[in-house]
Amino acid sequence: MFTGIIQAVGEIKTIELIDKSSRMHIHTGKLDLTNVSIGDSIAVNGVCLTATQWLSDGFLADLSAETLACTTFSSAKIGDSVNLEKCLTPTTALGGHFVTGHVDAVGEIIRYEPLSNFVIMGIQLPADLARFVASKGSITVDGISLTVNEVTQTSFLVTLVPHTIEQTTLQHKLVGSRVNLEVDIIARYTARFLSFAPV
Repeated sequence: MFTGIIQAVGEIKTIELIDKSSRMHIHTGKLDLTNVSIGDSIAVNGVCLTATQWLSDGFLADLSAETLACTTFSSAKIGDSVNLEKCLTPTTALGGHFVTGHVDAVGEIIRYEPLSNFVIMGIQLPADLARFVASKGSITVDGISLTVNEVTQTSFLVTLVPHTIEQTTLQHKLVGSRVNLEVDIIARYTARFLSFAPV
């Protein structure tokens, strides 16, 4: 589990294709790895990856065909910046919301409008996910916990505060950029529960 509060920005150093899967070397930048062990989970652009080997500047992770098919990692390139967050511990402050790192879909930025020192960002999402997104609720975009301002059947708006812009990869995004989306876990389970409710 994660919170969606980004702890560092890293970089994809290498990508090794293995059949329909891949192995990536993730440079971890300023991320503190002193309490992380092999086998632990690290969210990379909102995708829960398992650290399989430590390197001098980061770690290796294996990405399955399913992960590649469901996330923006299918089009990742060497040199891409990535948002990083270590998994929750019993003492971690929950500054965002509960995030699993299991991406629901890939969305597309359709609006990126600077407004003073803030940015209004609009993201297109698959129609079948819209029911999980609520105004003033939470959604994860490339691993970042954001509050939804408005939502329609095909898109939603968020406001990026200066800190989020400065400390994440969203400062490099443009209209047309693809992003990983994870809906709120409570909304997901509520919808599942209601699907069995008697009519």
